[in-house]
Amino acid sequence: MDKARVLTLFLGVVRAGSFRRAAVEAGVTPQAASKAVRTLEAHLGVRLLHRTTRKLSLTEEGARLFELTAPGMRQLDEALEQVRASRGDDDGLIRLTAPPSLGSRVLVPLVKGFRDHHPGIGFDVVLSDLFTDLVEARIDVGFRVGTSPGQNLVARRLCDLPLVICAAPDYLARHGEPATLDALMRHPCTGFRRPATGRMVPWELQVDGNLVYQEIPAVASFNDVEAEVEAVRAGIGIGQLPAYMVHADLVSGRLRAILPGYSSSQVGLYMYYPHRSQMPVRVRRFIDFVVAASRGAEQSLSRLVGLVD
Repeated sequence: MDKARVLTLFLGVVRAGSFRRAAVEAGVTPQAASKAVRTLEAHLGVRLLHRTTRKLSLTEEGARLFELTAPGMRQLDEALEQVRASRGDDDGLIRLTAPPSLGSRVLVPLVKGFRDHHPGIGFDVVLSDLFTDLVEARIDVGFRVGTSPGQNLVARRLCDLPLVICAAPDYLARHGEPATLDALMRHPCTGFRRPATGRMVPWELQVDGNLVYQEIPAVASFNDVEAEVEAVRAGIGIGQLPAYMVHADLVSGRLRAILPGYSSSQVGLYMYYPHRSQMPVRVRRFIDFVVAASRGAEQSLSRLVGLVD
């Protein structure tokens, strides 16, 4: 029995949640992946997976095997990657993740700018609104809008991303412009639901110098920021939207900012990455490039995301 092969396929099946997806990633047939797990079960004398027609789940023994072997396999992958990366500082692959709203506005300019200086380095970009486990997904660097990603990660706040209360001129012509927060609460508003939980995100408002989280009775809620922006453009209601997504609309007059005194700047653009004692040189260079872009006047991230002209 090729222990490394069957363990690798077993770990792949657990992570993917199916034999088919794990087989595609490993470049084998689903039958081969299933046979490898059966071989491992026979060798150990225990069942590792509960199999039904709809899903897979780990047995107690399978969960223990996964917990014991997954960290070692990640270390092995990183060791092999380090050796491969040692061929040179200017070749290899960097894997990035970010919400879709940052793909064209931030990641594309950063990738282009970095590759102008390091053309041998490639990028694999994964866009998702869900928070990605970098170690599990083998991602090098992530970007996130909101608050700091938290524990077990190195996180850098790159720039502020203000939230703006705004509406379409056509909407304001029909419904009038609210002059107070109480008046705003009587207007139709849009809302955003977190993709991971489905929970409504309260509006962040500056009230008398204090940050207040206000629940909004939304007439239309979305789990996609681009869709909410389009709803506000269409005049469905008033929205609190990231300034980087509506800056051009505000400049052109397609949208109008209202109640600017309540605008919040608590939201930020963060770059985050795992703690690693031996980070590939190309990843370290990319991180340094992004930090420099967040500080420089010519290539500031505020310009990249469209907060300034």
